[in-house]
Amino acid sequence: MLRLALGVLWFVALPAGGYGSPAERGGYVMADAYVRDQASWKLSQSERPLWKAITTASGYHKADQYGGLLYVSALLYRYLDGESHQPLQMVVVTASISSLTLLFAWAFARRVWGESVAKIASWGLALYPEAVLLGSTQMREAFLVTLITAAFYGLFRYSERRSWGNLAWILAPLLLSLLFSPPVAAVLVVFLVIQELVVENGKVFHQRALWLVLAVLVTLAIAGIWLAWRRLAPSGVSNPFALIVWWTKQAISLQARASRLDSGWTQHIFRTVPQWLHLTLMMLYGIVRPLLPAALVDISSAPIWRGIAIWRATGWTILLPFLIYAPFLAFRGFVSEKDRSVLIVRGLTIVVWLGIVAASLRGGADLWDNPRYRVMFAGLQLMLAAWVWATYRSTNDRWLSKTLVALGLVLIWFLPWYLRRYTGLEWPVVDFFKTLGLGVVSSALYFIWDWLKVIERA
Repeated sequence: MLRLALGVLWFVALPAGGYGSPAERGGYVMADAYVRDQASWKLSQSERPLWKAITTASGYHKADQYGGLLYVSALLYRYLDGESHQPLQMVVVTASISSLTLLFAWAFARRVWGESVAKIASWGLALYPEAVLLGSTQMREAFLVTLITAAFYGLFRYSERRSWGNLAWILAPLLLSLLFSPPVAAVLVVFLVIQELVVENGKVFHQRALWLVLAVLVTLAIAGIWLAWRRLAPSGVSNPFALIVWWTKQAISLQARASRLDSGWTQHIFRTVPQWLHLTLMMLYGIVRPLLPAALVDISSAPIWRGIAIWRATGWTILLPFLIYAPFLAFRGFVSEKDRSVLIVRGLTIVVWLGIVAASLRGGADLWDNPRYRVMFAGLQLMLAAWVWATYRSTNDRWLSKTLVALGLVLIWFLPWYLRRYTGLEWPVVDFFKTLGLGVVSSALYFIWDWLKVIERA
């Protein structure tokens, strides 16, 4: 209901409070959703077979490069017999499907860590701004966030008891994700393998039948990637693997260039550091976006877009410290390595951070694409964060609170830096790295002060 209510809000508020773009006039938060949804309505009203949506020769690849969501949308519009285009019909579907993530996350977390972690993870997913935003739009990530969480839930069930029913919990999400995005399906297979290798040393994959099924799925994913991307490939790229390598390099290179051109200050930063550091800087910048100080200070946006920016940035700013702390907590020696739940945490930690880094490299520092790719793993992220919080509460581990304070000190130094950029505030520290240095030094002084307090009490 929250996702659907926000979908209605965008439909009503964006035409009046936006910048007047075609997407906003139609009530769409995302321009991609506007293009795809308009194309699906036209397809539904035509005499053409709907399966044409997923062929590259149809011309619809410009609206949806994989065709799956366009097909689903057109199917809905055609057989609901509507006399006019009602975009909120698709919002009902995306809101419903994306909300199912809560069920799979709750079931997974309850089986592994217990009721308290399951409740925290479920409430987190119910309210996490980026997941709610994508669930209130006509975007494929609303489906993929549920499918990825369901696949990991299925892997846990199958590792507990080998049965065809539990295997179906893995295969069904993988097959459905192929419809929406073959590259995501391929990445999901890799992440499931990583999770199983960490937790069970690959015991699940000792069965040849499962390897055969996964090989078929990967082959289908590669075939889907080839069909979707081959029109973009230059001459000389004649096989799917060469295409994937070429496309990955091109995507990262283009995003790096876009990040450099994002604003004058990013160009200045890239000019002051060696070339070999550019990709790392772009990745780190993408990881922290959307950044709360920037969202709070930017007064140039329309009120509705500023509200959305602050809402999204608040969610990621709260979640990120827990994900940063998760590796330190998961790989520390105070827990038994024989505890299977800890091994599951370690697997999730690796998978979550691989997903965050991959999203940052693929989406660069883009304020919309990067979080959109990242949110596909929101189910895993919120379960991991819930475990961190529950562990902190049960063990009184003071390092989490210290980490939160330290990161808060870094953010505070960026408030006047952004105020100077947007309001003309007189502030002596102009350089980005000096501002970051002030934050780091402040955090170090805080840790020293806390250490001295411990010594004094002792």
